[in-house]
Amino acid sequence: MKVVKKNTASEEAIATLPSAQPATQPATRSGGLHPELRRMLVKVPQVTVAFWVVKVLATTVGETAADFLATQFGLSLLSLIGIMGTALAAVLVFQFRAYKYVPSYYWLSVVLISVFGTLITDVLVDDHGVSLWTCTIGFGAAMLATFAVWFQQERTLSIHSIDSTEREAFYWLAILFTFALGTAAGDLLAEKLSLGYFNSLLLFTAMIAAVAVAWRYLDLNAVVAFWMVYILTRPLGASTGDYLSQDKVNGGLALGTTVTSLVFLGAILGVVVYMTMRERRSSIGPTDPEPALAA
Repeated sequence: MKVVKKNTASEEAIATLPSAQPATQPATRSGGLHPELRRMLVKVPQVTVAFWVVKVLATTVGETAADFLATQFGLSLLSLIGIMGTALAAVLVFQFRAYKYVPSYYWLSVVLISVFGTLITDVLVDDHGVSLWTCTIGFGAAMLATFAVWFQQERTLSIHSIDSTEREAFYWLAILFTFALGTAAGDLLAEKLSLGYFNSLLLFTAMIAAVAVAWRYLDLNAVVAFWMVYILTRPLGASTGDYLSQDKVNGGLALGTTVTSLVFLGAILGVVVYMTMRERRSSIGPTDPEPALAA
């Protein structure tokens, strides 16, 4: 699914606009930012191969870490939601207060919202008996409604326009629903419909590849392609996490949630450090652009 597109001036050309591109914004007499609009530098990283690698790793950790916390600490799912929700809110405070992309804030927010979204689905299904079908349809509808209101108010869903508090709020809300939806959809296919974790992994990989081909050769809109891939990487990560961690009798490799979570967290740290160092080198001098994915 790795493809390359030439740079364009369009906001729609995802994966080409630098994440630190300043937005046009009115200034106060003192030279500061207008207090009402709170315009910032773009708050997301460049969409490269490394971006998608970390995204899949983070979604996998979201699945395995949620299972680890639920089974190892003897806490109820509702208690874990409160704990993880508090941690997520604390990190998002720093993320929202920043006026540019800060790797540690951004990716920690992604990991925590992945865990939080997984726990929301789990508590609905396991504690309240809500069916996976209902969760999948419900979270899908909530996600689409978020996109609709976001587009109605801002006239764009491009992540390279995330340069204000309002747009960032829509962005993180949409991401939360993609994680909750992905958890429900992944479990629905793998468990309820008995497709199995490995077959589900292959299915979601094929679907992502199909989106990439449609974007590259069939002129699928870049913003639509991005969000389609973003949504699909969640159940892909969930299927990967379950396949690696679950017992062999359940169709997994029996690595356990602890080992899987630690390995993937270490991988996330390594890739984020690599991305940060690369971006710093790019800011010092010109480098060849890294190939990007379909979104």
